[in-house]
This record gives sequence, C-alpha cells and structure tokens, in this order.
Amino acid sequence: MTLQNRVTPFGQLKAINSRGKFLGNRGILHNDEKHIIKQWRHKAWVTCRLDYPGIRREIFSKGNYSELFFLDEVTALSAGHRPCGECRRDDYKRFKELWQMANLESCESGSISIAQIDKQVHTERAGRDGTKVTYQSSLNEVPNGVFISINGVAVLKWNNKLLEWSADGYSKYEGVLPEDFVVDVLTPKSVVGAVKAGYVPQVHHSAD
Repeated sequence: MTLQNRVTPFGQLKAINSRGKFLGNRGILHNDEKHIIKQWRHKAWVTCRLDYPGIRREIFSKGNYSELFFLDEVTALSAGHRPCGECRRDDYKRFKELWQMANLESCESGSISIAQIDKQVHTERAGRDGTKVTYQSSLNEVPNGVFISINGVAVLKWNNKLLEWSADGYSKYEGVLPEDFVVDVLTPKSVVGAVKAGYVPQVHHSAD
C-alpha cells in the first residue's frame, strides 16, 4: 500500500512510491486504516532528518504523528515546513536567526518565539480551506532556492536557472521567460525573506 505521505512544493500530500531525503511532521493526519483525513493538526510544520540515533518508527502507526516525506529541503520550505529544533538544531537556529533578520525591523537573537514564526508562516502557506497561498513577484526578484508556479507546474529557481520539479528529481524547464515576468511564488513570503538573507537550503542532486 502506497501511503499518501509524499509532499509536493504546493504542500499537497500525494501517494507516491518514493521516499525522498527529509522527513516531515504536521501532527496525526491519518486514521486507523492509514488514510489521510486532515491536512494538518498544528501550525508547527517541521522538517526532520530521516535518521536519528536510537529512533525507529512504524509509518502511520496508531497514536503517532504522520510521517511525511520530501524530495529535498527546498520542497519542504515551499510547502511551508521549517527545520526541526531537535534533530536539525544548527539549521533551526540559522533559519530562525535569518527569518528574524529578514522579517523584523528591529530584532535581537531570540526575541521572537518559534511559535510566533510558525503562526506567521501558516498564514502564508495555506488558506482555511487548505488551498495553497501564493504571492506574486517578478522573476528577477525571486532568489535561488525558491519555488514558483508556471501554469500550475512547480518550478525551482536554482543557480539562476529554472528547473521543473518531479517526485524523483528535477529536469530543465523548457519555457523561456523574461526577467521581469510576473510569477506566482509558492514558497511562503517570510521564508523567501530568510533565503534572501542567506539561508541556503539543501537541494536534490539532480538540480546540478
């Protein structure tokens, strides 16, 4: 049985027989039959390491959070997930610092809680009906490591090139767009700010 636990850059949960490089958590989303019945249970959407010393998990087990999987970290960020504060402590601290730098006018390290960041990002990633929240920007203002949507296709900007996403990796986007072309940005706006400020997410090797 292929579980509905692979996450796209749109934040959708798909039944795809491919695990990916990162694990994610939005709470307990499945029922006893291992079917997805909720899109999220809380606002702390995190991205974790696939392996952690001393931890072994049964996927979609009763009473435990629903294990979600991402192709890479840029996919997770686009969906609205941030680094976990436990298994990815260094990435978490770096993300939090740069998120604050990009999104707060005056901020000392640690002056905003991660719950406040999660609350802000939640308004930028999903509407009440679960639809993906996007915003518009000219292509030349989109930094590397951020996803855009072109005619409903998730496209990553990386090394100043456009790459079309799939569950197994990236391929060259064949369209030609002017630099001032207005696009729908999938990655939440405040997260884009953190990327612009210097947070460098992990990208699947096929992007290179």
